[in-house]
Amino acid sequence: MKIGYARVSTNGQDLTGQRESLHAFGVDAENIYVDQGFTGTNRTRSGLREALASCRKGDTLVVTKLDRLARSLLDARDIADELTRKGVALSLGGSVYDPSDPVGRLLFNVLGIVAEFESDLIRMRTREGMAVAKAKGRLRGKQPKLSPIQRTHLFYLHDAGEHTQVEIAELLSVSRTTVYRELKRRARTTG
Repeated sequence: MKIGYARVSTNGQDLTGQRESLHAFGVDAENIYVDQGFTGTNRTRSGLREALASCRKGDTLVVTKLDRLARSLLDARDIADELTRKGVALSLGGSVYDPSDPVGRLLFNVLGIVAEFESDLIRMRTREGMAVAKAKGRLRGKQPKLSPIQRTHLFYLHDAGEHTQVEIAELLSVSRTTVYRELKRRARTTG
């Protein structure tokens, strides 16, 4: 039996292309496991865990490209070794990886190194982009839940002692955590 695995890094990305490719490689739709919103460097992916668990001796795990399975050579090797121990073949884009063949091992390692290199490039470009945005004043981090006026009102209500923190949170349409955090922040700055 062929088991398919597809992954995209963000929830906004579409899995349709990978699903269609897996179907073209002979994987039935009910045997395709997916992870959406997970990077390839994250090994704790429920779809991957389910795909690996469903593989039995003689089955083939099919992925469209190695970087969909793992973004580091170490993770790719670990997964391939686990499949080999279970007697499961690994198909990368329609080509079956043979761990007993020296050329197959070489190609697998080269693909793993390229996937890891791509991941490193993405991380580097992200850091560079964030540095440029910060230098231009565009990267400001998470915005506060309360405006300055709301914050002043929160302190007034709290200091009056007529409302609990839960009631204040409800009045301001924020969580209790936000109220607690604002009060704690004020105590640090005035204390």
